[in-house]
Amino acid sequence: MAVSFIQKRFMSSALQKWAYNLSGFNKYGLWRDDLLYEDQDVAEALKRLDQKTVDERNYRILRATQLSLQKDILPKEQWTKLEEDKLYLTPLVNDVIKEREEREEWNKNH
Repeated sequence: MAVSFIQKRFMSSALQKWAYNLSGFNKYGLWRDDLLYEDQDVAEALKRLDQKTVDERNYRILRATQLSLQKDILPKEQWTKLEEDKLYLTPLVNDVIKEREEREEWNKNH
């Protein structure tokens, strides 16, 4: 039973790494949350981030844009690894969406 669990976990991990590398954005040094479409909810979440994190995000996006224009990618040792990629914006976006939905529900009922 334990061996089966470990095999499934390893296969899942290997599949995740494969899919992550196949996506290609990591070759530009981007993180998953850097790719979020900037709608009103994401814009509000970005306002809630500390300035250092926003600056780091902007740097990654500008570097990726420059590399794309040059039709180049980062050296392999600088690619973002799945283990290093953290979801820094998704929790805030989820909070913003929840607050917006609560506000809409409140406005609808009152």
